[in-house]
Amino acid sequence: MSSTNLETRSLLDELSSFEKGGFFDLGHPLLNRIAESFVKAAGIGAIQAVSREAYFVALESASGDAGIHPEVGGAKKHRRLPGLRGETNRNSVEALVKSTGKESLQWGLAAGMYSGLTYGLKEARGIHDWKNSALAGAITGAALALTSEDHSHEQVVQCAITGAAISAAANLLTGIF
Repeated sequence: MSSTNLETRSLLDELSSFEKGGFFDLGHPLLNRIAESFVKAAGIGAIQAVSREAYFVALESASGDAGIHPEVGGAKKHRRLPGLRGETNRNSVEALVKSTGKESLQWGLAAGMYSGLTYGLKEARGIHDWKNSALAGAITGAALALTSEDHSHEQVVQCAITGAAISAAANLLTGIF
């Protein structure tokens, strides 16, 4: 492309080109895929973490209850970070940034690792099937379980099995729906 063409391109042209070529060109398709998946999922994780925290702040304000809230649709409890109180002080902002950053990193790790593993297994085996998805899901699930603060052997195995089952089922159902 000439420099005059780059100068006349609009923001819409730039954004639409991401669909064709992607965000990154790191010199290898595997690296590009991992980086793109990481960035996209980390952004989603950040949005999800901030919106969940905003929900709990609003729920706390409405009910006057602090600290522990029932999960939506389940019996689990969600314990908020001690520094998050719905106030606009420095500690609340720091706690929100810390929790959002951790959750974004977890989402990005899971997406980047899964995407990279499925791509690598496809290249190594020469085929993309449910076996690649199951193995990538198991490894990703185990790695994600290891990012939690209080992980146990049973939790790592459970997350690996869950990751394998979900990703294999998603791969098998892709052709049906």
